[in-house]
Amino acid sequence: MSDTSAALILDTALSLAEARGWERLQLYEVADALGIGLDAIARHYPDKDALVDAWFARAEQAMLERARDEDLAALLPAERLEELLVAWLRALEPHHALAGQMLLYKLEPGHLHLQLGGLHSLSRVVQWWRAGARLRGAWLNRIGQECLLSGLFLRTFCRWLRRPDPDLAQTRRYLRRRFESAPLRYLLH
Repeated sequence: MSDTSAALILDTALSLAEARGWERLQLYEVADALGIGLDAIARHYPDKDALVDAWFARAEQAMLERARDEDLAALLPAERLEELLVAWLRALEPHHALAGQMLLYKLEPGHLHLQLGGLHSLSRVVQWWRAGARLRGAWLNRIGQECLLSGLFLRTFCRWLRRPDPDLAQTRRYLRRRFESAPLRYLLH
């Protein structure tokens, strides 16, 4: 099995991590489970953190796929943002507990390089979130949107991590209350 796909490697890592936790997962265990060498994993993932990035990239892709749906155009900006963030969270739901473990892994004190990369990833996902919701805004309005949406994204994600919400009904209610706050309401209309 010399041409093992990146998706299969990631899925195997996630499956193994479900049984023992992200911190205890070793890349050689993934290789052994697939009957491949570490070199085959390294072709797709240069380190364990790259698997984390790939998992969150799947959620980003789910959000962008939802943005393509024609029904989104008829919604208000806050409703489009809600739908897109829910799509992102729904993609992470199959490995809900692992998502939190992965985040803790990135936040370890010795992982400053991962934390800086995490800031870049947050910025990128918020940019795609704005774009997928077709938000308009330039200069100060855009900057305000990015700042407020970054905070909302992080608060919603952390809340979701602490409070499992498989159907995302509580998360939707939480987002709707946030979108009714004066600063966001002003910036989104």
